[in-house]
Amino acid sequence: MNSLIKTILPGQTIGIIGGGQLGQMLAQSAKEMGYKVGILDPTENCSAAQVSDFHIQAEFEDLAAIKELANRCDVITFEFENIDTDVLDNLKKHLYLPQETSLLKASQNRLSEKAFLKACGVELAPYRPVHTREELQSALEELGYPAVLKTIRFGYDGKGQKVLYSPSDIEACQVLLDQQTCVLEKWIPFKMELSVMMVGNPTGEYVSFPASENIHWHNILHESIVPARISEKVAKKAQEVAHQIAKEAHLVGTLGIEMFLTKDDQILINELAPRPHNSGHYTIEACDFSQFDLHIRAICNLPLSQPILLKPAVMVNILGQHVKGVEEAVDDHPEWHLHFYGKDQAKVNRKMGHITYLTSSIEQTLKDIESSHIWVKE
Repeated sequence: MNSLIKTILPGQTIGIIGGGQLGQMLAQSAKEMGYKVGILDPTENCSAAQVSDFHIQAEFEDLAAIKELANRCDVITFEFENIDTDVLDNLKKHLYLPQETSLLKASQNRLSEKAFLKACGVELAPYRPVHTREELQSALEELGYPAVLKTIRFGYDGKGQKVLYSPSDIEACQVLLDQQTCVLEKWIPFKMELSVMMVGNPTGEYVSFPASENIHWHNILHESIVPARISEKVAKKAQEVAHQIAKEAHLVGTLGIEMFLTKDDQILINELAPRPHNSGHYTIEACDFSQFDLHIRAICNLPLSQPILLKPAVMVNILGQHVKGVEEAVDDHPEWHLHFYGKDQAKVNRKMGHITYLTSSIEQTLKDIESSHIWVKE
């Protein structure tokens, strides 16, 4: 065993960089296991701070604040990927971060991420790096229409991207090209979007959750359906590809792997999220161990148990525009497993919570959700 690997036991303290809902659910799992939890986040009364032992309210680039967190904690983890990896690397002598920053750094840049995935030997949609309008036009000639232009950094929930259907859409892309380097991806007419949650620990154990079928509205995750409505052959392939990526990354902690399933049942990798993922929230109620439980076990170097799906599930996101409807309807839905994240403002398209339905009939549950006035497609 690597002499740098530490085993963190209940009673010790876990520090989480980031205080959003993922940090909140990580903290809840850690507290259930008997750990103390500290949060670093600039937001007063952030979601994770509400369920933790202490909160250092500071910016994520604040070296002194991160050093203070490290000094007060036995292990450090993070709940979002846009962290300055140079800051973490420069503080290595002050903190124990079992997750390698190389995967985190690769995930912050779409071109670096694609280079890493190509090195893993997995399939991707054809793409070209783009810096100028001339390069965009040249890339479109190679890849054809439709295609999607994405900024290489800071894009999420549909932000920082533009779909091009014809040359008339090129002009509208200038605002993205002016911001930063972009990548043009060939549009894939996929059958569905999938994700697999992988977890690894420092001693090289890897476990995975079943593939989730993900439905997006306006590029924001609306529903996750588990098990995904795919063949056994496709389900097996999704697991094999996910394990391949995790092993190549020497994964520690949780990794969300987003995939496209094409019409001919080919799996193409879309993106990586080196932390718990929205599409894995169903695991809290539907599995014997949640993605958050196993992330905590992984960073603490505890043995990992292959999670078991106890019952099929559908997870639905609660956005700001849904909050009032959910609050009014909760009394009529004893079957809901309701999660609100404690955010102060319910803004349109802001993720405020989620509901998990445990079901014996996925199709009926999907019909019930679709017919509800709460989930009106905006």
